[in-house]
Amino acid sequence: MVEFILPEEVASITVDEKKIYDIVIVGAGPAGTTATVYSARKKLNILLISKDIGGQVLWTSDIENYMGFHYITGMELMKKFKEQVSQFPVPILLNEEVKSIVSDKNIFTLLTSENKKINTKTVIIATGKYSMPLNVLGEKEFIGRGISYCATCDAPLFKNMDVAVIGGGNSAITAVNDLLKIANKIYIVNILPSLQADPVLIEKIKGTEKIEMFFGYQVKEIKGKNSVEEICIYSQKKQEEKILKVKGIFIEIGLIPNTEFINGFIMLNKKKEILIDCDCRTSVPGIFAAGDVTSVTEKQIIVAAGEGAKAALSAYKYLLQL
Repeated sequence: MVEFILPEEVASITVDEKKIYDIVIVGAGPAGTTATVYSARKKLNILLISKDIGGQVLWTSDIENYMGFHYITGMELMKKFKEQVSQFPVPILLNEEVKSIVSDKNIFTLLTSENKKINTKTVIIATGKYSMPLNVLGEKEFIGRGISYCATCDAPLFKNMDVAVIGGGNSAITAVNDLLKIANKIYIVNILPSLQADPVLIEKIKGTEKIEMFFGYQVKEIKGKNSVEEICIYSQKKQEEKILKVKGIFIEIGLIPNTEFINGFIMLNKKKEILIDCDCRTSVPGIFAAGDVTSVTEKQIIVAAGEGAKAALSAYKYLLQL
């Protein structure tokens, strides 16, 4: 993961657990960093809490649909976001997560993973999503020993090797594109009967002998000794089992919202995403949300950034009414 160097004046700021902030922003992907910039420009007393700077975007190799750039990598884009945040004297708690939020008389108290208690008048939740596991035999045992949830991060480790990509959506086919330049052979294993990725992505993988697809198959077990050696897949329709000899497995079957810490506190939809209105307001007055963690339909970097701006402006309007 890329590391960012904060300017000295920003890095020297410490978090005051006794004060009451105007806004605490949780999460520092496109939504959280944009919300931070918009809040800082309003001269508000703010705090940013996140386990990293960049979130899912750091796992993205090629970005070709962010306005202003014909092409940019995820790390490069988030570096630019970080540089813009660093123009403001914003205290940042990195490598920490919020474990719970409680409220009392219009003041919210956030408990962090390092047992810090942060008090604030408003909260913007921009915690994004995390990779969905397969939950099959051998998966946990081989994480980091052949199993990866990030082709951008780990593809170079599998040069000239046979690998499997699990899934058929945009993230799966993006992973296949990353691996085409590196791997010897790529098996695509998809439980559905066809690919669900955007046509422009599917077009990029057509016509290569490196790829073999298995539609209607699900992963049954992952096997190996010290590292991944093979994957067992099964077709319910065909009533058949196949063994694929691979050294790497990239699991790209979807994402889960990071909402465990507020489950029961604010309203979520069936997907466990935070329900918001068009002004990024949640079911709890004073709590706002933005980006992939919310019920907004499109999960795109540019959409998340725009929602982060909206959330900050809505929080500012809320503060004016207190």
